[in-house]
Amino acid sequence: MNSVPSSGSEADVAPLGNASTAERYADLPFLPNGGVASAKGFKACGIHAGFRADPKRLDFALVAADQPAACAAVFTTNVFCSAPVTVSKERLGGVGYGTVRAVAINSGIANAATGDKGLDTARQSSAIVADALGCPAEEVLVASTGVIGQHLQMEPFETGSEKAVSALSSAGGHDAACAIMTTDTHPKEYAVSFSGSGIGYEGCSFTVGGMAKGSGMIMPNMATMISVITTDAPIAANDLHTALKAAVDMSFNKITVDSDTSTNDSCFLLASGEAAKPGAAYMVPGTPAFSAFEHALRTVCIALARTMATDGEGATRLITVNVAGAKTVEDADAAARTVANSPLVKTAIYGHDANWGRIAAALGRSGAAFDQESVGIDIMGLPVCRQGLTVPFDEEEALRRFESPDVVIDINLGAGDEATTMWTCDFSHEYVTINGDYRS
Repeated sequence: MNSVPSSGSEADVAPLGNASTAERYADLPFLPNGGVASAKGFKACGIHAGFRADPKRLDFALVAADQPAACAAVFTTNVFCSAPVTVSKERLGGVGYGTVRAVAINSGIANAATGDKGLDTARQSSAIVADALGCPAEEVLVASTGVIGQHLQMEPFETGSEKAVSALSSAGGHDAACAIMTTDTHPKEYAVSFSGSGIGYEGCSFTVGGMAKGSGMIMPNMATMISVITTDAPIAANDLHTALKAAVDMSFNKITVDSDTSTNDSCFLLASGEAAKPGAAYMVPGTPAFSAFEHALRTVCIALARTMATDGEGATRLITVNVAGAKTVEDADAAARTVANSPLVKTAIYGHDANWGRIAAALGRSGAAFDQESVGIDIMGLPVCRQGLTVPFDEEEALRRFESPDVVIDINLGAGDEATTMWTCDFSHEYVTINGDYRS
C-alpha cells in the first residue's frame, strides 16, 4: 500500500498528541559523566587484552563490586544462546538472581555456537578473572559479544585479567563502556541519583548507573545486547530481579533495529547497598523507597535503550512509535512493533517521505484488533490520517520536520484504552554496507 496524500490545503485537524513512555521518566537529571561505576561500592575498567587485533581498541571490560553484591539478570530467549549466557545462568542458580562479585565482558568474538569447547572457555575465563579478584569462580559472571561461531582463545584472559583488576577504578566506567562496543559508534552510559529523605533513608542519596552496547541484531525478547547496571541502594537479589524484569519490559524490550534477536543478549543488575547507613533495612516492593528505586532504574534503562535505537547500524534518525487506543496491551505492542520493524516504514523515514500508507499496511498485518475506519495517524505532529482516510497536509512542512534527528509516529487505533511506545531507527544504505562486511 503506497498511499499518496491527496492534494489540497492542510485540513484543520488537531494532532493526536500521544504520550511517550520516556516522558514519564524525564524528571531525574542525568549525572555528568555518569555510568556503570557511579554507584558506591563498584569499580570498572576497560582494557585491550588481545581479543581484537587493533592494540588501540579496548576489548575487555570488568565491572566489580568491592564486596559480594546482590545480582539479578535477564538473558536472551534465542535457542542458539551463547556459552557465556549458559554459564551465567548457571551461576545464578537458574532463577536469575544471586550473589556475585563481578561481570567480565569481552568483545570481538561472541563465543556462540561453539559447543562444549565454548562452555569450557566461558567457565575457565570466569575462573581466571576470579583468581585475579580473589573470589570464587561462581561469583564471576561472563558475557561476550562479536562474531558468532568462532572460538575464544584463553590467552587474552590469562594475560588481561590481572591487568584489568589493577585498572579497576571508580572512574573506569567510560573505558568499560567503550570496551564492550562492536559496531556501536559511541559508548552508551547513564546514571541518575535519588534522595532517600522522606522515604525512610534520611540523609542518604542513592545512585543507579549503567552501560550498554548494541546497534544491530536488536529486537530483544528479554533485555538488550549487553548491559550492566549498578546501584548502591540496599535491595535483595530476588527483589532486584522483579524490578529488572519490569524495567526491561518497558525499555530494552521496546526497541528494535532490525527485528533480529541476538544469541548473546544479557542484562545484569548489581546492588551494593553502600549508600545506605549501616544496618539499614532493604528497600522492599510496595514501599515509597522501592518505587523511587524502580523509577531511577527505569529512567536509566529507557535512556540506554533509546540510545541503542539511535545508534542503530547506519541510522540517521531515531523513530518513536506511540500507539494508543489499543484493545489490549498485547495489541498495542503488536501494532507498535510491526510498524517499528517494517522495512518500508524505516526506508520511507530515511527518504523523508511522509508515506502513511506504509504505516497503515503494517498496522493491518500486526494482528491487533481494530477497525480501519477508527484509525488516526500523525507523523511528526502532522495529522496524515483520520478515520482510516487521508488528511491533506503540507509536504514542504513535512520535509522541514524531517530535518529533526527524532521522528515521532503517533497512532490511535480507536479500539480501547491501552497504549505503548516502541523505539527504532531508519534503514539507510549504510546498514547494508555494515552488515555485508561485518566479519572482515
